[in-house]
Amino acid sequence: MSTPQHDNSDIDVNERGAEVDGRPQVMNRRLFMQLLVFETRGELGAADAAQNLQAALERRKIACVLYADVNSPNGLAVLSWSEDPNYFVTQLRPALQAPELHGLKQMRELTMLGRTYSSGYENDLQYWLLDRPRETALNEAWPWAVWYPLRRGGAFEKLEGREKAGILREHAGIGKAYGAADLAHDIRLACHGLDANDNEFVIGLIGKDLHPLSHVVQAMRKTRQTAEFIVQMGPFFVGRALYRSAGA
Repeated sequence: MSTPQHDNSDIDVNERGAEVDGRPQVMNRRLFMQLLVFETRGELGAADAAQNLQAALERRKIACVLYADVNSPNGLAVLSWSEDPNYFVTQLRPALQAPELHGLKQMRELTMLGRTYSSGYENDLQYWLLDRPRETALNEAWPWAVWYPLRRGGAFEKLEGREKAGILREHAGIGKAYGAADLAHDIRLACHGLDANDNEFVIGLIGKDLHPLSHVVQAMRKTRQTAEFIVQMGPFFVGRALYRSAGA
């Protein structure tokens, strides 16, 4: 009895951007970004924990942002990134296993992991996928950050393509307006199959002040995408940068 053969000719894992000089932009590269959140436990104070964590990250030359958790006086978080997801296991993991960090307890419910992705309209695909997220996270003029996952309902995927595109444009237009005004800058990651709670996207809102980051979330609630099709948002992490490094 023969085994059924599956046609894999339509499988395309590349990222695609807008055409440039009549030629499509195609790239099989993307940036993975991970947020890990910790609470200080035992005798290790928050200030000492932050110093120890920064030192451990510096020793390994980890590309990262170290945040103070605004909603926890003992909370810290590490945002790190790499094109190679092995980096989180071979470089970041050993850094976080340093003996002086044993007083830190990971808050697994706030762990977020995602990958940059394209929509097909990017004029500079490499910048969008690889450079812009790093620049946004590392910008010293923008110390505040709000990170959260979200999931859309299945009904959204059943919409006709033109209707779906209109809904996404409405949502994106608000984000672009806040960015142009230097109020809020976003990092958007896909996390299909990477999230413990089956979320689909991770959003990072970065800016110089906290209020506009909250305000843009409020403004998005009025869009059709959020009002009708997003079924889960959060939990939210709110942090302020203590330390940044572009890594090795």
